[in-house]
Parts: sequence; C-alpha cells; structure tokens
Amino acid sequence: QVETLYPRPGWVELDPEVLWSQFIGVIKDAVQAAGLHMRQIAGLGISTQRGTFITWHKRTGKPFHNFISWQDLRSAELVNSWNKSLLLKAIHVVFTVLHFLTGSDRYLAPSFLTFSTHQTSLKLSWVFRNIHEAEEAAKKNNCCFGTVDTWLLYRLTKGSVYATDYSNASSTGIFEPFTKCWNPTLCNLLSIPMSIYPSVKDTSFNFGSADSEIFGVPIPIMAMVADQQSAMFGECCFHPGDVKLTMGTGGFWNVNTGEQLFASQGGLYPLIGWKIGEEVVYLTEGSISDIGTAIKWALDIEIFTNVDETAEMAQSIADSQGVCFIPGIQVSGDDPYLCASFMGLKPSTTRSHLVRAILESVAFRNKLLYDVIVKKVQIPLRTIRADGGVSNNSFVMQMTSDLINKKIEKPANVDMSSLGAAFLAGLASGFWTDKNQLKKLRRVEAVFEPQKDPEEYRPAMDAWLQAMKRSPHW
Repeated sequence: QVETLYPRPGWVELDPEVLWSQFIGVIKDAVQAAGLHMRQIAGLGISTQRGTFITWHKRTGKPFHNFISWQDLRSAELVNSWNKSLLLKAIHVVFTVLHFLTGSDRYLAPSFLTFSTHQTSLKLSWVFRNIHEAEEAAKKNNCCFGTVDTWLLYRLTKGSVYATDYSNASSTGIFEPFTKCWNPTLCNLLSIPMSIYPSVKDTSFNFGSADSEIFGVPIPIMAMVADQQSAMFGECCFHPGDVKLTMGTGGFWNVNTGEQLFASQGGLYPLIGWKIGEEVVYLTEGSISDIGTAIKWALDIEIFTNVDETAEMAQSIADSQGVCFIPGIQVSGDDPYLCASFMGLKPSTTRSHLVRAILESVAFRNKLLYDVIVKKVQIPLRTIRADGGVSNNSFVMQMTSDLINKKIEKPANVDMSSLGAAFLAGLASGFWTDKNQLKKLRRVEAVFEPQKDPEEYRPAMDAWLQAMKRSPHW
C-alpha cells in the first residue's frame, strides 16, 4: 500500500518513486514467497488503480508532479464552473438534436455530459493551467501522460515502450469508447494537447519485456488492465448480464453488456472491459465513494479495534437506534462538498450503533445503485459476484442481498484484480487457451441469499435518505 500524500486540503497524491520501488518489491517478494526464480516467470500481468495519473518529460523521463489520485479534489472549482456553464448546456442541446436526427448512441453520451472530480479530464486540464513545465514541454511535443499502468510499463522497459490498454484508457473519461480513440473534441474544449497520449493496445497483449537489469532476466509483460475491469475478468463475468460488485476503498457495480455500448446516463457510464484480439467487451459501471475509506477511518479513531469484529457488532443489536451515517470522508464525485456526518445520535448510542450505521450506509447505497442499473441497463441480469475487502463483511453482504432480493456469490479469493491480470497474462502467453479453462478455476466460498423482505428495511432506509438530503453542498 503506497502512502497517500495530502499536500493541501483536497489534494491527494502518490510519490511516483515510492510507488515504483514498492511495485518492484512486491513482485520480488511474491516470486520469493512462491519458491520460484525470476527466470521461471513466463509473463507479467499488471492490474492498476484507475484514474490516477502523472505527466513527465518525454526525453528525460522526469515527472512534472506527483501522481494525482482519482480521489483528488483540486479540480472541484473547475468541475462546478463547467457544469454550470452555458457552453455545456449548448453542447447538451446540440447533441440531443443530433441523437434525435440520427438515432446514434454515439451522440447520446455528449448530450448527458457532466464533469466530476473523479474524472481525469479536468485534473489534467488543471495541470496545463498550473504547471508551467508541463505546458512548455507539451508545446514542444515533449510531454507524456500516463495512468499508473503506463508509467510502470515505461519504467519497466527503460522508456522504450509508451502505451496503455483499452480498459485503462476508457476509464480516464478522455478516451471515446464509441470510436476507440482519445477524444479530440473534449481535449480541444479543455485545452489539453493531443500530443501527450500513449498508444492504446489490447488488454491481453505482449507489451514488450522488462529490462533485464530490473529482475536479472527480461520478463515479458503480457497484460495491462484497470483494476475494476480486471476484477470483472477474475470473477469470470464473461457473459452479457453478468454483474460484479467490488467493495474496496470505493464501491463499483459493473455489468457486462457484451458488444452493446450504453451511453452515460443516470449516474452510470460506459467502459471498455477488455479487448482481446477481435473481441471487445463493454461494461456499464456505477460507483460509490467511501466504503473502505470510511471503515478505515472508524478503525483509526478506534470506534472498533478489528475490522473482523464489525459484522458481529452490527448483528448484536436490532437496529442502529435511528443513527445514520452520511458518507463523504473522501467526498463524492457528484458533490465534492458533501458533509460526512453521523445523524440521530442519542445518550444511549453505543459504538455498535455507530458501526451498524456505517455498514448500513454501504448496503443502502448498493441498493440505490442496483435500482438504477435495473432501470437503465436493458439487459437481463444474470449472476452477481462480489469481491474486495468489504465483501468479507457478512452483515453488508447479507443486507445487500436482502435489499436487492438477489443471490450474491463471494469467491474464496476476494483479491480479484490480481487474479484477473494473471488470467489475461496467461491467455496472452498461451498458459491457458480459452476462457472456459478459467471458469473451471473459480472457487465460491459463500453464497448470500435473501432472508428478509426488503420492506423490513424501509423505515431505516427512509431515515437514511432524509439524512442524506440534509448533507449536500456543505
């Protein structure tokens, strides 16, 4: 876990050198722990956090700044300004008319265009407005942009390979999934130079080899994939209608939509899941801020002493006694000024009530996002598979199952991002020949089936929704 830096209020960064050294250390430790030698490694698959990016000098390789995290809020004022602008309203009108005349979903996406602080676009625009060295280098075609995967690939190959994959590119919000290229219209709108972008390759693909000085031998890099798409692949959600729910630092619901690409609407947005040869699989995603972040905060201030005891604490009481937890520790992409708080505190409130309120807020948000997916995604939903650290919490899992009235599978290994990258690298290197072989490797540890009528949660959820209405725009 790379230490997160907070140089100013709302700024969230990672040190690129620390990230690099820890990345190399993790690989060496994993190989050693497995009792292997580097020369036995057939290929490397890299799954990385999405939306976190850096820019650097093409010739010297020197970064212009630290990694700017997907959680960073420095673009909040730009986001608000753009979302209220007459220009954006005009764009909505123009593309609504184009969609009406052509019927093409390609024009539907811009008709709903809104910006959020989670997106890379306005933070990258901020870089070129505020970091003179990056702006000057871009003018001379000497500026490189990369998400974490691109930076690692560049360093692994000593600067000889500068690329990303379709899953990571589509997660930036600057890459157009309909045309499968970096979006020149958006870049022109935000004054971002088109010369800065890496080439985009298949997800399962031979990207080149790590320089032999790094590991002692050259190791082929056979896959690069964004973490949520990687988790989807690791869960073997290969069919349209398969659903993956990751609950980690944030929460991510992904639906496999196959060859069908749905335009952004209702808080959902389209992504490229993976591209393998001629196969392109699209996903629709909805996200939730502050799941693992809020739980870690509660641990840090000692509301409880061990994450493993939280489910038991929540189950030890009948309800939260009217206490509601409003998430917003790391703030929402929709509202960067959301007020994180507890509401409904009483003299009788105990730590268990606080813990239950935090866990209930996760399940309630899962329910809200699931309802949007059912309404907006015109594909029958099949399996729902959960992963991520919070999926180990039986209270959250059971309550989510009850609220959505669906069965949820939890795998034996909840670190699906790593497994997905391994699967993709194995396919590229010929270790596996097709996805059916991967399905046989799946291991389900637990299945959560609905045990209560969703209506039993209605009073508590209504109270939580009322509390949420009091917290925006703090």
